[in-house]
Amino acid sequence: KQTPSPSLGKDRADTVIIGGGCVGVSLAYHLAKAGLKDVVLLEKSELTAGSTWHAAGLTTYFHPGINLKKIHSYSIKLYEKLEEETGQVISLTFKVLIQINTNLTNSLTEKFGVDKLYMCVLAGLYNPGDGHIDPYSLTMALAAGARKYGAQLNYPVQVTNLNSRSDGTWEVETPLGIIRAKRIVNTAGFWARDIGNMIGLQHPLIPVHHQYVVTSTIPEVKALKTELPVIRDLEGSYYLRQERDGLLFGPYESEEKMKLQDSWVTNGVPPGFGKELFESDLDRIMEHIEAAMEMVPVLKKADIVNTIAGPITYSPDILPMVGPHQGVRNYWVAIGFGYGIIHAGGIGKYLSDWILEGEPPFDLVELDPNRYGKWTTTEYTAAKARESYGFNNIVGYPKEERFAGRPTERTSGLYDLLKSKCSMGFHAGWEQPHWFYKPGDETGYKPSFRRTNWFDPVGREYKQVMEKVGVIDLSPFGKFKVKGTDSVKLLDHLFANVVPKVGSTNISHMLTPRGKVYAELTVSQLYPREFMLVTGSGSELHDLRWIEDKVMRGGYKVEIENMTDEMGVLGVAGPYARQVLQKLTNEDLSDGSFKFLQSRHLKLSDITVTAIRISYTGELGWELYHRKEDSVALYGAIMEAGQKEGIDNFGTYALNALRLEKGFRAWGAEMNCDTNPLEAGLEYFVKINKPADFTGKQALKQIKENGLKRRLVYLILETDNVDPEGNESVWHNGKVIGNTTSGSFSYSVQQSLAFAYVPTELSKVGQKLEVELLGKNYPATVIQEPLVLTEPTRMRLQRKGESPQV
Repeated sequence: KQTPSPSLGKDRADTVIIGGGCVGVSLAYHLAKAGLKDVVLLEKSELTAGSTWHAAGLTTYFHPGINLKKIHSYSIKLYEKLEEETGQVISLTFKVLIQINTNLTNSLTEKFGVDKLYMCVLAGLYNPGDGHIDPYSLTMALAAGARKYGAQLNYPVQVTNLNSRSDGTWEVETPLGIIRAKRIVNTAGFWARDIGNMIGLQHPLIPVHHQYVVTSTIPEVKALKTELPVIRDLEGSYYLRQERDGLLFGPYESEEKMKLQDSWVTNGVPPGFGKELFESDLDRIMEHIEAAMEMVPVLKKADIVNTIAGPITYSPDILPMVGPHQGVRNYWVAIGFGYGIIHAGGIGKYLSDWILEGEPPFDLVELDPNRYGKWTTTEYTAAKARESYGFNNIVGYPKEERFAGRPTERTSGLYDLLKSKCSMGFHAGWEQPHWFYKPGDETGYKPSFRRTNWFDPVGREYKQVMEKVGVIDLSPFGKFKVKGTDSVKLLDHLFANVVPKVGSTNISHMLTPRGKVYAELTVSQLYPREFMLVTGSGSELHDLRWIEDKVMRGGYKVEIENMTDEMGVLGVAGPYARQVLQKLTNEDLSDGSFKFLQSRHLKLSDITVTAIRISYTGELGWELYHRKEDSVALYGAIMEAGQKEGIDNFGTYALNALRLEKGFRAWGAEMNCDTNPLEAGLEYFVKINKPADFTGKQALKQIKENGLKRRLVYLILETDNVDPEGNESVWHNGKVIGNTTSGSFSYSVQQSLAFAYVPTELSKVGQKLEVELLGKNYPATVIQEPLVLTEPTRMRLQRKGESPQV
């Protein structure tokens, strides 16, 4: 039984954790165990109140995300030894999980005209080590461990207000007084929104009514000598496991039937809600119950003794939000857990390491709270949570598009003009053209694991850029202005590259203290001590938070302005790019006058733009930064001027094929917080000998000295109608030795192309490997990169009198 401790115990703490579910308690346990003094957890009613106590408690090793598997794996291994460590009894059952899909059965039934196939399950995924755990006893064991190592868990203590102070510390107000904290962590479950509201943040979370049913004793279950495996039926969209001598069965309803508790979003959670439940509604889950009875016939005769309908919190994409939050100092979150039990152990360790070491132990950018922004409205969150809950058990596809809640308010100036002409993709709230339609094309989004309706049109757009000139909407880029007395000093400290001179641009990387690649940006010095920094759409607030944190810690005198939403960007690329743009301006755009990696302000058809001679296609091109309201006029003028040159649109799929052929890396694929710039082949951009002591410099010197264990290689593959996308296994001599990071079809050599990380000894040009795609291993060969030389390189070779190969 829990013993309430309604006191603050102290008026200062290093870290205050708000919320005593399994995630918050796990964080308290890990921080205290790692030696952090003054960890205080505040819980408004009692530990496990909220979503933890009524969770079904499934534990599984499986997750499609490479690094989220690490979180699951750590949790299970921790739970296995927690009872021994803390002396707190845990009800933990490691029974395999069988994941089944009965689509095969139905198709065979039709094929052979059979009325009934008695062997119902034709295929199941057998996962040893999976099982389930009692969430209450797990939380109590973590709590016992947290106290053992010196953390204070105080409840019932409600947080009534939060005040941030000018030195970055917090005042946490409670009815029992105020605690001053160095940092606060919001782990408040379905109360997380209310905590966020106290400091003006609208966390995009919504409670979903999740129901599960527990039966009375079933003689056949009672007679079993060993416990049943946990079953997940993807087609029936439910999980089922043994609960004492009966069964526990939990479905995920479709988008139309599932229920959201929207009133909590608009009016806040009712003050007394803790261990209460919602009214159950069996009608809503009837089709799932019938599917389960079909699969497990003993269910038909069983009596239902309990129906649990409780709130679980969903973020728009089902994944939790974990880490420090942009725009607020020393405010961290671990919220939005649809699967809190399996995530709790691993996330507690992950966050504890990040807090204590100043950088994440590995890359989990998919959980970054800063992937959402002001565009993430309540309407969007509700529509997405509905879709994500309904899609919980569906098969995911590469290049998957999900359409609920779109478009958001985040549309570029060209959206209305282009939306009917192309297949749009979703990038951090923005709509961006993936590929464009021509008469005769099969339009729309057609999911497939193989080449589908976009394949030929993308080849057409690739050819357009290589042979003529193409225009692409790049407005989703994250765009920041940095200016002030210390701007040069700040950027010299932030980036591993040198600071570009006025009128120049370069590609620069922000590294972590351990020498990992935190971000890649293009940096342009537009005026003395005034810079424009540009990053990918998905990393806008992720990068901004890091920069702001460095500014605060170093006391740099600079102003930072996020221009992402006000500024449009058009990319113009291809051999005729200069010819077309020259018609719109009196400025000399010739190679001698406007060199590669230069930036300048000019007027195109009387529209003010900042033009940078750079292109992710690797062809002759410019990026044109301008006011969003000028996008339509600028686009119209360029299209008009390029009629004779046969100008046309291209989208991000063609862009990806072009950048891969040129050997350009992408942040989030070839480089992230798991990779250092040396193994990623980014030496050219890392000036290890520059005078400034940039973040990560010392670590890089050490990495260089120790030598690399793995390298990024460039592979050509012999495939059939299927291309690598990234995260596929690379094989050698019957063993998995690495993974691809991204890939595509190369329209220039008509073969698949991929980047992959492999051990250094297997990284030489000519090395034969295999890449697994759709369960089959295809031959792959390490080749010299790039496959196609960039336009600036071709020009340089031409000037030297050599004949460059395209």
